[in-house]
Amino acid sequence: MRSSDPPPDPAASRSLRNMRIAAVAAVAVGLVVAQRLGLFEVFSEPARIKQALVELGPGGYVAFVAAYAALQPFGVPGTIFILAAPLIWPWPVAFALSMAGTMAASVVGFSFARFVARDWVSKLVPARFRAYEEALEKRAFFTVFMLRFIFWMPPMLHVFFGISRVRFQTHFWGSLAGYFLPLLLTAYFGEKVFDAMRDAPPWVWIGLGAVSITVLVLFWRFTRRSLQKVIPS
Repeated sequence: MRSSDPPPDPAASRSLRNMRIAAVAAVAVGLVVAQRLGLFEVFSEPARIKQALVELGPGGYVAFVAAYAALQPFGVPGTIFILAAPLIWPWPVAFALSMAGTMAASVVGFSFARFVARDWVSKLVPARFRAYEEALEKRAFFTVFMLRFIFWMPPMLHVFFGISRVRFQTHFWGSLAGYFLPLLLTAYFGEKVFDAMRDAPPWVWIGLGAVSITVLVLFWRFTRRSLQKVIPS
């Protein structure tokens, strides 16, 4: 530490330690509750999700968001929850629950990486995310928005933001903005597309796949160029 640096604040150190302890406790409690309620088994089998949540009645809303927040940051694909929601509830409810669960999972993953296991998880971040560190420092909100819009919610992206210097508020609102349109479209069209494609012939699936890949590639190239403009060559 340089002589010009101010001495560490004991109160701030205690506060940070307490936040880490609270974060660990919250994650542990959430995982224990999820295990006791059988949510690991239910959400590992998509066919059982609808029946289980419908049987819970209004409590199904809470169970959905709680399971999403507890399981997705640690490896359970979030797409299971997002695709299941519009098949269970009307699209406005599905959108609200998908957004709540996705944001909760993002906050849990971000907080776990920042306050609990920063040194350990920092070694796991893929190079494709580290390439955006400079962009994140220069235009934090835009970079968070674009990365969430492109990649959605992989656990390693939660970790990348958690170990970065981006502020919690910036991460929260940038993520919310990035998630909004994809989750809205999935909630609104999810059941309609599922019903329309259920009995579609194979050539429809092949054509849809080709179009989807083309759109994703073009969009990926566009967004990559947008992010590269932030980083000087």
